[in-house]
Amino acid sequence: MENNTLWQIKLAARVHDPAEKALVLMRDPAGHEGGTTRTLLKSFFPDGVDEKTKKRIKQADHWASAADRPQFPQDANNRFAKWTQVRFHEKPEIKHPLTGKSADLGSLSIEPEHIKAFSTDSFKALIENNPDGSIDWRKTLLGFWRFGPELNPEGLGHLWRLLPADTRIPDHTIWAHLDLTSAFCGAFAADDNDRPALLNISFGPVQSFIAAGRSTSDLWAGSHLLSRIVWEGMKVICESLGPDAIIFPQLRGVPMVDLWLQKEMGLAKERFQDCEWRKAKTDGNPLFSAALPNKFVALVPASLAKELAQQVTERVRAWVSSEAEAMLKQCLNEARIDDDTGLYCYQQLKEQLHGFPEVYWAAVPWLCQQQKGSVDTEGLADAMRPFYPESNMPGFLDSELWKLLNKAIEPEQNWKFYNPNPGVLYPAVFDLLDRVAAAAKSTRTFKQMPQQGYRNTLSGEYEWLTTDPEQLQLPPGKRKDTLWLKVAERKPSWVKKGEHLSALDMLKRLWPTHFIDEIKNAVDGLEGLSRYVVSTHDMAFATGFEQWLNNAQDNDLPTALRAQLENWDTQSALPKKLLKQARDNQAIRTLAKKLPSFYEATIKDGKEGQITPEIANTLSRFFQESYYGLILLDGDHMGAWLAGSEDTYRMPYRDSWHSQVQAGIDRRHADQLRPYLDSLRHASPARHMAISEALNGFSLDLVRTVVEDLYKGKVIYAGGDDVMAMVAVDDLLPVMMLLRLVYSGQFPVNGEPDKVWELFKQAGRPLDIGNGYVRKQNTLYRVMGERATASCGAVIAHHTAPLGQVLKSVRAAEQRAKKMGGRNAFAIDALKRSGGDIKLTCPWFNHPDQPESLLDSPMGQLMRLRDALAEPNMSRRAAYIAQDWLRQLPPQALFENNQALYRALLEKSLAFPLVRQNQGIEKYHDLAHSLVEMGMSIRGQTPTDFITQFIGVAEFLARDSRSGGSR
Repeated sequence: MENNTLWQIKLAARVHDPAEKALVLMRDPAGHEGGTTRTLLKSFFPDGVDEKTKKRIKQADHWASAADRPQFPQDANNRFAKWTQVRFHEKPEIKHPLTGKSADLGSLSIEPEHIKAFSTDSFKALIENNPDGSIDWRKTLLGFWRFGPELNPEGLGHLWRLLPADTRIPDHTIWAHLDLTSAFCGAFAADDNDRPALLNISFGPVQSFIAAGRSTSDLWAGSHLLSRIVWEGMKVICESLGPDAIIFPQLRGVPMVDLWLQKEMGLAKERFQDCEWRKAKTDGNPLFSAALPNKFVALVPASLAKELAQQVTERVRAWVSSEAEAMLKQCLNEARIDDDTGLYCYQQLKEQLHGFPEVYWAAVPWLCQQQKGSVDTEGLADAMRPFYPESNMPGFLDSELWKLLNKAIEPEQNWKFYNPNPGVLYPAVFDLLDRVAAAAKSTRTFKQMPQQGYRNTLSGEYEWLTTDPEQLQLPPGKRKDTLWLKVAERKPSWVKKGEHLSALDMLKRLWPTHFIDEIKNAVDGLEGLSRYVVSTHDMAFATGFEQWLNNAQDNDLPTALRAQLENWDTQSALPKKLLKQARDNQAIRTLAKKLPSFYEATIKDGKEGQITPEIANTLSRFFQESYYGLILLDGDHMGAWLAGSEDTYRMPYRDSWHSQVQAGIDRRHADQLRPYLDSLRHASPARHMAISEALNGFSLDLVRTVVEDLYKGKVIYAGGDDVMAMVAVDDLLPVMMLLRLVYSGQFPVNGEPDKVWELFKQAGRPLDIGNGYVRKQNTLYRVMGERATASCGAVIAHHTAPLGQVLKSVRAAEQRAKKMGGRNAFAIDALKRSGGDIKLTCPWFNHPDQPESLLDSPMGQLMRLRDALAEPNMSRRAAYIAQDWLRQLPPQALFENNQALYRALLEKSLAFPLVRQNQGIEKYHDLAHSLVEMGMSIRGQTPTDFITQFIGVAEFLARDSRSGGSR
């Protein structure tokens, strides 16, 4: 098909329903297709839409509707009963697509003519023209796709983005439906006999590529580079079929996609002027987020699936090779080595990058045929049987739901409820795709690559790049005049002294420099873009410096120290929040950036003789804290969320309907339709889009807001449901808890929100969280919802501890939260430099189904106990006494028949040290009782062991250097 024809058909499909459909339905005499839709189609097709295109759009619309929504009663003439006709302006209601929870919006006063005029004018303004005045079909489609949901009609605000595709089933938006209809049109459009297919493409290796590194910068570079590689592959689909063809992840609003739309597709840069990625001049810029997962699912023509997959493979490997060659040339230039001398390096580079990245793909067509009153699925069943050898009709096709769906449902005479079409088989096609993709990965072949001599420094898997192969036989310490020794002299930010890098190591090390140059060249106004890497030492320093900012005056810095700092050249990177706190005093900001390196060069390196005792005492006040926190958070059961394979993550069909329709069905057809009403919904495109949209908002914006704006932290990477962040140790607990809360959009406070935010060390309410949504200022995010959980591992480590060991510990802690904690839990390891590590594993909530107030949750209690032990009139010795008494108690097994007595014994043992020594502070008097209640409910640990570890973490975090105490 001609490209222009493809974009025309997709554009016609995108406007087949107006965005404002829910607001004008049954209110506009011209009908919902008589306003914006009619005007736009007339602009696009002055002579009318041809019958073939109309037929294709109708088929795509029907398949998209069947894939995403349940049905509702119609009479024999395809008319809907009045009780099913929801007037959205009178009873506006939207459903969270992952929980089924309703949001009742009261009533809407917006007039049909007003919203029609706004929508028509706004979309006409998005039409792009060629120089000769004709419509540029692809650019117009891209503009409609990207900016349609961001229009902001007066009186609607956030609701415009959430307007439902169907007012009776308000659990997916009009935008999701238009995306899917356009995608199906593109998949039907290869030729008249083609059928759509789902294409799964994944990239690797993931963990080994990201983890092989010696710094937080290496971790960021590995994850961000992999995300960038994925985007290079996605561009093949986007250029061929449009970004709406990619079902998962959703690409709308992803900064790297926006940059492509502006730079390569030619959309006007003015359309992006309010985007943060065009403004931020540090690596807080969203372009630095590793926003894309390592795989994607696209809806493509079955006849083109193989060709597209091959194009993706060729594109990403060519891109990596090109980037690597440019980086190697830079290294050779820095080392003053010409290309001829470096020929062996290029040969090594080619060999080591052969087959990188790994690309796995699988495609599954809709192997089914429409029949009257049913769908013939024999072809699909045949393809699925190898994966279900014990089932005659495998997988989804064997489910009770499909037995209901693959036939017309007619609850009474002259009424029909449902008539199936192939779109409803999306769950079966996706299930088969998932299994075929897994099989493709498991059967991959490996080509052995011989390696000679000593291996690279970081992973130990490959030869290090050299101009002379004989150098590979030289052990460390014996090497002279190597490429990497020369580069290290001139570019220590690329290579540390003694390191020798392979091709993959070099890709990661130089990626930050290359990416910054790419952005500077692509975005006007970001010429001064810079990247800062907060070291573990800088993060430890942040705690003491914030205390000084909060409690001291500017003149607290001795004049002699100020003078030395003003002449000091080396600056350190500090957490964004810390610099914001000092923004009113530029002089203090500048001095603060110099303090860590000045301290390193004097006190730490044993050169105190170069400074006065007064300066030494001042510096020691700033650097009392020597620990920092590292956090690793991961969403639970993400595979099950996407597959819709577990009942916990599915909702019944009845929960998808507007409450008016629910009530009508219950009154009229409940008995006949009960099997359908109670059936749990399987995966759908809109569900996948909703999950992706939720994860985009979480990882691209909310994670940075929590870690870097509200607290003293630095996001190392945040992509989808995975987060790694480094934080000041005094902020560790609230950051962990708040990340968990914004992930699911729940904030149980039991009427005490101000007390909760005070416990989180926040003035006011910086975020509005609840019912699966998070509002930050003027932006509303629909996140995963209360059924979604996440597990978190955290490590408190000394800033001199080897990062490799800290990373190993934090990954082990995260796994302990998932396994020992049973998921929806957190685990904290306090790695004391003096020994005696503390390991705490605990659920986020005592009652996950009905979470208690955050003040009473385990994390809330941990923060309260930390605060109690930090009180000036509370001796931390109380914690040691309590732990010692607990160790001496009789084992719980002796009280098998009298657990109440054991409970009382525990509480008495804690009451004296933790409560009696704190008589003047009433708000902490329930701590002993709460600790015992938690300890008795924890599985897999004895109450005494759990409480001992709980107190140990609280005491460690309550010490003077991190609590602001003065004892």
